[in-house]
Amino acid sequence: MKRAVSISIGSSKRNKKVDVTLLGEQVSIERIGTDGDMEAAALKYKEMDGTVDAFGVGGADLGAIVDGKWYPLYSVQPMVRYVKKTPLLDGGGLKNTLENKAAGFLEERIKKYLDDHGRKVLVTVGVDRWGLSKCFAEAGYETIYGDLMFGLDIPIPIRKLSQLKLVAALMLPIAFRLPFKWIYPTGEKQEKRTPKWGKYYDWATVIAGDCHYIKRFMPDNLGGKVIVTNTTTPEDVEAFRKAGVKYLVTTTPVMDGRSFGTNMLEAALVAVSGKNRPLTWPEYDELLNKLGFEPQLQELN
Repeated sequence: MKRAVSISIGSSKRNKKVDVTLLGEQVSIERIGTDGDMEAAALKYKEMDGTVDAFGVGGADLGAIVDGKWYPLYSVQPMVRYVKKTPLLDGGGLKNTLENKAAGFLEERIKKYLDDHGRKVLVTVGVDRWGLSKCFAEAGYETIYGDLMFGLDIPIPIRKLSQLKLVAALMLPIAFRLPFKWIYPTGEKQEKRTPKWGKYYDWATVIAGDCHYIKRFMPDNLGGKVIVTNTTTPEDVEAFRKAGVKYLVTTTPVMDGRSFGTNMLEAALVAVSGKNRPLTWPEYDELLNKLGFEPQLQELN
């Protein structure tokens, strides 16, 4: 059996292990959280390096790809310093292959709903999910990218993809040198919700992006909204249901009651491939097509 392990600096309450069959190959998929402790994660990587087929980097990214340009996230590099043998995946490949199908998927499945309610999307942090950001812009949506608001607490919405690209070029070389916990919730902070930026949630028909960012600032009432995200637990789904969310779309498949992060699924695909290295984007696309993977739609209310 192949083994893919995501070591996450997120909450250990979200830990999960399932066995799945992909392309006829059994794969053990496991998430291990360290509750915000990067050094504990580093030591877990060290302990398991060379003993599993692929690692996922959970709760963090190694960097961001914006319009083909790579921006390294410097504060995360020490966490993976001991990894010498096992391929290391942070989900960037799937964020630019699987996630860029989201707008087309919505058009296929809930076109009438979008016709009635408008094609307006709030992407919580667009630079982290360029494929998602780009697909909505290219599909003709009115867009707001919340990078400055959700990531840096600067009350300025970004309304165009060209503006997002400019902000990335100007801000990421600086922001990505900040301590990671300053720009992304880790550990117990992932469980806390402080409603903010409510008028942008209200404005949007579709709210897309990282699940932690969406939950962290969401208002009590999300009646009629469409959420596009991943890494959802049953508790997340119930929270969205109680808030009145109409549709939940997870860009990664639901397995045993939850959807795993792109890093976890990417690690599973690398494990199955047997190539012992990160795959190219065309290779990910080929595997995704063979598996028939696409976003999944749940009607919550």
